[in-house]
Amino acid sequence: MQFDDDADLDTSEVRDVRGSRVPGGRATIGGGIAGIIALILGLFFGVGPEQLGLSSGDTAPAPTASTQAEVDQACRRGSDANTREDCRIVAVVNSVQDYWRAEFPRRQGRWTDARTVMFTGQVGTACGAATAAVGPFYCPADRQVYLDLGFFDDLRTTFGSTGGPFAQAYVVAHEYGHHVQNLMGTLQRAQDGRQGANSNAVRVELQADCYAGVWAHHATTTPDERTGRPVLTTLTDADIRDGLDAAAAVGDDRIQERFQGRVTPESWTHGSAAQRQQWFSTGYRTGDMARCNTFV
Repeated sequence: MQFDDDADLDTSEVRDVRGSRVPGGRATIGGGIAGIIALILGLFFGVGPEQLGLSSGDTAPAPTASTQAEVDQACRRGSDANTREDCRIVAVVNSVQDYWRAEFPRRQGRWTDARTVMFTGQVGTACGAATAAVGPFYCPADRQVYLDLGFFDDLRTTFGSTGGPFAQAYVVAHEYGHHVQNLMGTLQRAQDGRQGANSNAVRVELQADCYAGVWAHHATTTPDERTGRPVLTTLTDADIRDGLDAAAAVGDDRIQERFQGRVTPESWTHGSAAQRQQWFSTGYRTGDMARCNTFV
C-alpha cells in the first residue's frame, strides 16, 4: 500500500482529540472483562454508543491545540502517510471521501463529508460517551467516525489479524460505509434491536464491508480534487489479503469462539468471518455499490 508522495493531504477531514478528556468523564465501560464485552458487542457496530448501553448527553471534546497542530504540521504530503500512522489515516480518509464524493452524484445522491475523530481512552460524541473498548464506530447523530489508533494493535494481538496498513484502511473504509448508509437511509434498519444471523444488524454490517471493497476497487484510480491524481497509488494482492484477514478476524463466529468457546448465531450482529470476507470481496471484485444489496 503506497500513497503518492506528492499528494496534498487535507487534515481538515480529521479531528485529533488524543489526550483530551471527555466532559464529565461519564463513559461507563472500562477495561478488563467489561471492556472485552463492550468490544465484542460494539466492534464496527456503526450506530454510536447509546445503542450499546453507554452513557449519553456528553458532547465531543474540542481538539487540543498541541495534537491538532501536530497533525496539521506533520501530515502534509503523501510521503508523510507512507511513514506515519496518523498521517496514513488522514490519507485513507481523503481517498475514501474522494471516491464517494464523486460517486454519489452519479447515483443522483448528495454527498456530505464526514470527519474522523482520532482519540485515546475515551471520547464524547453526539451519540453518547464511549471508551476505546467499544472499537471504531460511526455516530449518525454527528456524522463522524471515531477511532482510537490503539485498536489496530488489538486487531493483531487480541483478534489474531495479520495487521498491516491496509487492514487499517479496511477498518476506516468500513466505517465510512456506515456514513454512506446513513446518507442513503439504510443505516436505521440496524436499529430495530434485533440480533441473529439473518438480522438487519448483520445485513447492515456486511453491506458496509461491501462498500469498503467498492472503495478499494477504485482507490488507485480515483483522482484527488486538489491534485488531479489518486492519493493511493499502489494496492497489492498482499494488501487485499490483509484486509480480508482483518474482516475474518472480526467475524462474529471467530470472536465468539475465541472469547466464549462456542458459536451462537442467534446473537450475531456483524456476520461470520466467511460472510465478511465474501462481501468485501464482492465490492472489491465488482466496484459497484449496486452489487452490495445484502437485504435480498
